[in-house]
Amino acid sequence: MQMLALSIVYQFSTDDYAFRKTLLPHINEVYRMNMESDLADQFQLVYAEGGQWKQAEELQVQVMETRIGALGKEHPHTLPSMGNLASTYSNQGRWKEAEELQVQVMETTIKALDKEHPDTLTTMNNLASTYSNQGRWKEAEELQVQVVEISKRVLGKEHPDTLRSMANLASTYSGQSRWKEAEELQMQVAEIRKRVLGMEQRQ
Repeated sequence: MQMLALSIVYQFSTDDYAFRKTLLPHINEVYRMNMESDLADQFQLVYAEGGQWKQAEELQVQVMETRIGALGKEHPHTLPSMGNLASTYSNQGRWKEAEELQVQVMETTIKALDKEHPDTLTTMNNLASTYSNQGRWKEAEELQVQVVEISKRVLGKEHPDTLRSMANLASTYSGQSRWKEAEELQMQVAEIRKRVLGMEQRQ
């Protein structure tokens, strides 16, 4: 059994999901024998990639509860497990459950890492996305504006994460029928991407 677990962990080094999917029949058996949360993190990823949300959720809840009990809610290893579960809720359209976890993760990350840390910006973006999916445009916009401003200052205007946050904000403007603002932002993103890609091709 130990050799099987080690073999499964090794196979996660490949990006071939079709191959990793062949490991699914073994995952629950190995997980019951090996309660290591890091291993379970890898297992839930395969379930999530395959859209098997129920199985992913079961593992994610176990991982989250194990880490909260052993490490506390504010530990750096606990927060990603909460984020993974929130993502699974989102993918099922369970917005309220996703939001509750995402708010916890965002507030804790801000306190632990500060508001300008890349991990914090990711949590803010995730929560904004959940607001958008509920049509709560003003709340989404408020977070996205902060993310764009911080990303420009900390990461730079041409950073992929900055461009992604600008595109998210443009989408939120579109959701409110604010077409002119959406178009202006989308054009900025397109121009920067064109310039950066052109520079990369010349190098």
